[in-house]
Amino acid sequence: MNEALLRSLTPSVLTVLVRRGADFAAAEDAVQDALVEALRVWPDDPPRDAKGWLVTAAWRKFLDAHRSDAARRRREDLVEEEPAPGPAPAVDDTLQLYFLCAHPSLTPSSAVALTLRAVGGLTTRQIARAYLVPEATMAQRISRAKRTVSGVRFDRPGDVATVLRVLYLVFNEGYSGDVDLAAEAIRLTRQLAAAIDHPEVAGLLALMLLHHARRAARTAPDGSLVPLAEQDRSRWDTKSIAEGVEILQAALARDRLGEFQAQAAIAALHADAPTAEETDWVQIVEWYDELVRLTDSPVVRLNRAVAVGEADGPRAGLAALAALDASLPRHAAVAAYLHERDGDLATAARLYAEAAHKAPNLAERDHLTRQAARLNARRCR
Repeated sequence: MNEALLRSLTPSVLTVLVRRGADFAAAEDAVQDALVEALRVWPDDPPRDAKGWLVTAAWRKFLDAHRSDAARRRREDLVEEEPAPGPAPAVDDTLQLYFLCAHPSLTPSSAVALTLRAVGGLTTRQIARAYLVPEATMAQRISRAKRTVSGVRFDRPGDVATVLRVLYLVFNEGYSGDVDLAAEAIRLTRQLAAAIDHPEVAGLLALMLLHHARRAARTAPDGSLVPLAEQDRSRWDTKSIAEGVEILQAALARDRLGEFQAQAAIAALHADAPTAEETDWVQIVEWYDELVRLTDSPVVRLNRAVAVGEADGPRAGLAALAALDASLPRHAAVAAYLHERDGDLATAARLYAEAAHKAPNLAERDHLTRQAARLNARRCR
């Protein structure tokens, strides 16, 4: 059973059902039921045309779910709308489905959450973590979004900004989380950049390429995380870096700065440094200042505190950190790093252990636990 094939076909099948008049929530349920049926049937009886089989099965699931006395009276008419047997067109509808999910009837945050859940394949927990909210809160937000678009015709696509936000979060989850979606996010952003002449689309593509270029060096052979300063830079993908920098420079030349261009500029400065010691932290702080102006994001301010600590010393970084909410994700890890650089090993070890307890994934938890153990061993010598 090729589960990757099923996952790749899901957006196209969902698009077909929405186009045929199914409301979004019911269409999503029908497609999921069809996937379950495929997992049961295909190992013994694989179809000649996988997409055609899924479209037909999902449409039938949708019809079955809405059976009632009135529906049964209309059954013969509805059956005529079933997709005809035979090969289905090999069309990638994923990006179009992203735009359809970013419906004007939804707030941007609800549209992003719904798209990540329905199309991106992320769990409610993963989406909640990206938004820095409790899982129960995100579950309610997604449920409200489904109710809002229930029965709505998806004939008015959403705006580019919302779609960019979705693609960015999908990439981040694929880059650092449990589900590998980074390559798919890059592919879709390339499609969007080819279709729309927009500096922020270019900025997002540059940002993805620059981050993805470092991926091979981010983990050791045993799977443990390798911090940026310790990465083997010879393993970075120089072709992707060059492409990302070229795309970014063209976008910045248009003098319409946005947050993705600013983030890409920071990534480019890291990529441009031959060694960690040669990183231009002063310029990076300046770009973080631009990001704060554009977004006023607490996460941006947290990352800025690290950059200030590198540019002006750890105590300056700790002063910047003191203005932020200590409950922010990774706040303890940043504080631990800055205290270690300032020579306070006891506080740093305690904070690394605290950060490990709050880590969002196993790899990060293991890394922080090792950092705490390393400092405790130094203190005992």
